[in-house]
Amino acid sequence: MNPVRYKVRECTDEVRIEQFLRQARIGFLGLVDGNLPYVVPLNYVWMDGKLYFHGAGDGRRNQVMSANSEVCFTVCEEYGTITNPVPAKTDTAYMSVMIFGQAEPITDLDEATRVLQEMMNKYVPGYHNRPLSKQHVDKYRSAVYGGPVQVCRITPQHVTAKENPIEAENMYRAGANAGQGV
Repeated sequence: MNPVRYKVRECTDEVRIEQFLRQARIGFLGLVDGNLPYVVPLNYVWMDGKLYFHGAGDGRRNQVMSANSEVCFTVCEEYGTITNPVPAKTDTAYMSVMIFGQAEPITDLDEATRVLQEMMNKYVPGYHNRPLSKQHVDKYRSAVYGGPVQVCRITPQHVTAKENPIEAENMYRAGANAGQGV
């Protein structure tokens, strides 16, 4: 694996990376479809050092993963623009994590139920008044595609992270300009 080139932005703080992956809401699953890239935005959960996502049990994503299970899952959040009187030093505050590994469908009903419960807890906390049952997960069907929903796991083989923290005093504000001072 290639290391992060821009070392000043590399984040190696495992606690910071873990917190980021737990709170960020959208990630991008990168796949190789023959010779072509294929990237899918997804909701996900990070738990127990693994990344999980779900979706329709058929379709292009699953066909591509069946042919080549090597994936890259990227999560990135942009926090705003860092201003500087020197235009070339204007920058973006952000954090990003790239997880390289193999995607595999989960066949264990207990694990799939736990993952889907975590997704509910993350995306609609407190909305449902009782935990997901295994029976519900076992019978769960996609309203859009009419087929079973598949839960998948990515066990990281390599993780890289970069960040450029917010500089509160230098963040861009609409209407401000370099001649006004901050």
